[in-house]
Amino acid sequence: MFSAILTWAGAILGIAVLLAMAFGPVVADFDAGRFKRHFRRRAHRENHSEVG
Repeated sequence: MFSAILTWAGAILGIAVLLAMAFGPVVADFDAGRFKRHFRRRAHRENHSEVG
């Protein structure tokens, strides 16, 4: 009984690791795009702010 529980727990952990490896690059690409847009907007604001 204990070995069956460990087997299923290992299978679930293995599937979780595989999913994390599969979706990791997708999340990194999405985050990189957000990062670029944020700093592009910030640079635009700094370049076009009025000093007065």
